[in-house]
Amino acid sequence: MQLMNNNNRARMVYIMTNNEVMNQIIAFYMDMNGMLTFAGSFSTNGRGTGTKEVSNAIVRNGIDPLTSQGALTLSRDGRFLVAVNAGSHSISSFIITDSGIPVLADVKPSGGAQPNSVNVFGNLLYVSNVGNVENNFASNITGFHMDDNGRLTVIPGSTHSLSTVNAQPAQVLFSPDGSKVIVSEFTSNHLSVFNVNKNGTVTGPIVNDSYGQGPLGAYFLSSGILLVTEAVSNALSSYSLSNDGVLQVISGSVRNGYKTACWVVSTRDERFAYITNTLSGTISTYRIDNNGTLSVVGHNTSTPPGTALGLPMDVGISKDGRHFYTLNGNQGTVSVFNIQDDGSLVGIQVAAWTNFPYFGSQGLAVL
Repeated sequence: MQLMNNNNRARMVYIMTNNEVMNQIIAFYMDMNGMLTFAGSFSTNGRGTGTKEVSNAIVRNGIDPLTSQGALTLSRDGRFLVAVNAGSHSISSFIITDSGIPVLADVKPSGGAQPNSVNVFGNLLYVSNVGNVENNFASNITGFHMDDNGRLTVIPGSTHSLSTVNAQPAQVLFSPDGSKVIVSEFTSNHLSVFNVNKNGTVTGPIVNDSYGQGPLGAYFLSSGILLVTEAVSNALSSYSLSNDGVLQVISGSVRNGYKTACWVVSTRDERFAYITNTLSGTISTYRIDNNGTLSVVGHNTSTPPGTALGLPMDVGISKDGRHFYTLNGNQGTVSVFNIQDDGSLVGIQVAAWTNFPYFGSQGLAVL
């Protein structure tokens, strides 16, 4: 399958329905102004959970059923898209064609029950599994190798438990150099750090306490500074990561006055971060100083005043750094914003692929 030079490839936004009968990827074309147009729906050959939450640890309202960031993720080179199928305990990989359309490449068991987050570094992939009632919520991470055609092979000996047997993972994430895997643990209030071995297995974890309660979304700056949202503390924290896997707090639990800080992404120049306060329907803008110190500088509603309130979840930034996207979990829509020079956001579109609002969707990735 011939792929174009990245500079000539289609610009896309993908979301995942998490439908319990047939999970699907929804693709949108992005025009030069950041506006989205529905491009198609593509089956993962797996099942989501619909509005059913993966555990009893969260509010049972059909919003954020997977309680995770990274349910849908692109490889760093943009060639592959990977989705979790929490209802059928599998992961699906897609190869992205030059037109931006995802073509299903492989579906494999996730190495556990209820996968909810996945991350890729080079040809190495790790997925976090929440576990389920039947296995006493035995949570783990499991590693795979992905070949040039997007086919997945589980790495023997790569399955590893977290800080406790039932620590609910919220995100699995590689460090910028790929030497470590970090897992935010929503229920244990831990940030577990694993060392990546040459054969793709991991050792650890080095267990760090989260500064605040309910660590959920995590995002690495290129400098290695780690940003972590805290859905219970309603805040954002920043950390430095040492070679031995120890996290040192830079800014601890910087609150923004809204509820359930869940997802986080930085601008391309890494001067600002955006987090979604899901149950408040807002997005908060944080300034990031050179040393990783955080301060709150502004807020936006996810959908325009006077329209149906969107509850923002997963987030992404366009490759040119000019546009911010967030999935509204109570609508299945994507809100589009222009990013101003001062980091502020200006809403320009709420893109829908169906006329019927629905709950349960999760995951967003920007190509």
